[in-house]
Amino acid sequence: MFNKMTLRDVPPEKLKGRKVFVRVDFNVPIEDGVITNDKRIRAALPTINYLLDHGAKVVLCSHLDRPKGWDPKLSLKPVAERLSRLLEKEVKFVPDCIGEVAKEAVDSLEPGEVALLENVRFYPGETKNDPEFARQLAELAEIYVNDAFGTAHRKHASTYGITQFVELAVAGFLLEKEIKYLQKALENPERPLVLIIGGSKVSGKLEVIENLLTKVDKMLVGGGMAYTFLKAMGYQVGKSLVEDDLIPTAKRIMEEADQRGVKFYVPVDSNNADQFSETAHTKLTTYKEIPEDMMGLDIGPATVELFKEALSDAKTILWNGPMGVFEMEKFRFGTMAIGKIVAEHKEALRIVGGGDSVAAIEMLGLEHEIDHVSTGGGAFLQFLAGKELPAIVALTDKPAG
Repeated sequence: MFNKMTLRDVPPEKLKGRKVFVRVDFNVPIEDGVITNDKRIRAALPTINYLLDHGAKVVLCSHLDRPKGWDPKLSLKPVAERLSRLLEKEVKFVPDCIGEVAKEAVDSLEPGEVALLENVRFYPGETKNDPEFARQLAELAEIYVNDAFGTAHRKHASTYGITQFVELAVAGFLLEKEIKYLQKALENPERPLVLIIGGSKVSGKLEVIENLLTKVDKMLVGGGMAYTFLKAMGYQVGKSLVEDDLIPTAKRIMEEADQRGVKFYVPVDSNNADQFSETAHTKLTTYKEIPEDMMGLDIGPATVELFKEALSDAKTILWNGPMGVFEMEKFRFGTMAIGKIVAEHKEALRIVGGGDSVAAIEMLGLEHEIDHVSTGGGAFLQFLAGKELPAIVALTDKPAG
């Protein structure tokens, strides 16, 4: 189980008056200076409020996008303003994240006050995990809290390097929750455990599929990657996206599933298009009849029914990746239908992660029906692939006993 220290392991009196440096994930969409989705900011509120309630001096650190040097369009200032409204108290915005400006701003904080540092990726030392840059960040911290699951797979200065220079590095409530849900699903699941996996390419999810083949009872494959499996089964898939070099791998995966007794499902019908476009002509066919001049861009209603049946006895459901070209309204049907089925299946522990799967759940207004909607994309996948997440490895171990 989770053998790292969390905020719960720190005696509350140890927080009072201390500088607590919290790595959050405030990488939110901003258009013309306006935040269009503040879900990631809200996700960090339990940790921030807890620290403020216990009299900590809270120093928040995040990245935003992938700037090439200093870029005013990628400043975290709008985030500080939004967070002020959510917390109903002033969030002091610090126009740097290291150096005298940052040090003075942090030193002037009173217990129960909060500051947000400028975008940590304005410095190349962040992504290079530069030890000197990490040390300068650590000068602003007495206790380090990582609450940024979305960047837990990155070995960056603010997620990994900084932990070498602080006395205590612990997981915040959000990070702890993410890990506990995923561990529950993968290490001690109620069965049947069903994986729904989609997305465009097998190569992008290969490690996840191979790792979870040893753990799941059923695997449901949709999205563009399904056509590589269909072709591996000997079917013609027209102009659909296929990774020909992975056809032998796809065959091996299906054989291994069979040997392990894992039920492996691929689409039985396909919504095909004559071009990759919202204005394309479409034709629904069975998986055996995809026209040679068309490409499959979504699963059809028969596949939705098949997948619904496969999920009917599930006790744990993991969903990552869309069932079709979700960004086009014409090819969103499969993803939305699966989202509805997952949300309505209340007998199971349901965990959804990955941009399009989460977007579908939110578009349906069903995020509150899901047991856990992950805030991590790459980190979620890396965890499902059975890999260690560097930012979690770096945290302080729980004392033995």
